[in-house]
Amino acid sequence: MTNKAKILLIIPAYNEGEGIAENIKKVENYIKSSFYDLDYVVINDGSTDNEEEVLKENKINHVELIQNLGIGGAVQTGYMYAYRKGYDIAVQFDGDGQHDIESLPQLIDPVINNQADFTVGSRFLDESNSEFKSSRTRQIGIKILSTLIRFTSKIRIMDVTSGYRAGNRKVIEQFVKRYPRQYPEPESYMHLFAKNIRVKEVGVRMFERTTGTSSISLLKGVNYMISVSLSILATSLLGKGRK
Repeated sequence: MTNKAKILLIIPAYNEGEGIAENIKKVENYIKSSFYDLDYVVINDGSTDNEEEVLKENKINHVELIQNLGIGGAVQTGYMYAYRKGYDIAVQFDGDGQHDIESLPQLIDPVINNQADFTVGSRFLDESNSEFKSSRTRQIGIKILSTLIRFTSKIRIMDVTSGYRAGNRKVIEQFVKRYPRQYPEPESYMHLFAKNIRVKEVGVRMFERTTGTSSISLLKGVNYMISVSLSILATSLLGKGRK
């Protein structure tokens, strides 16, 4: 694969009308100055605010979902778009301003150079220059999930809930067929490991979200941790049973 591989940024967005135009402008400016063959698509996940109007007014390339599918369904829609349009690499990129577009080379170069099939952008590696690490409570939850994944798969991923990720054509095809809906980030690793897909964690920079609210509130945190842990264990057992 070369630097001229066709690359697509998949940008899921739900009720991001307030800041989506500004965030996409940063992406478009990066594309203009980049030597990558880079495009983007916003997946409007059935927003109930003025997001669709903002996307149309600013002529932002997007797909409008007629109902809310959740982050998993929105991202899988992006992978379907990438597959049908013939992209070589798909990058998951949040529409709320959390992900630093300037960190894109760290994320995609290992895929371009065939060092990995899939990369995950991490705030917690030594080479990361991210000052934003998430809240203390969430960091504890992330460490628990990281330990659980390491226990079940023998592979260490520190920033398991990171949504800043990139995959090659093999990964695109895999996620078109199956992409977790409820807990897509941590659970998807179990599916990748079961298919012997090479996963590499790389340091990137992230910011605190500029608009919108997180899909996981503090009140839902405990329930999320229990549910996603059970999901990881179940997926691990099913994977072993199929070998």
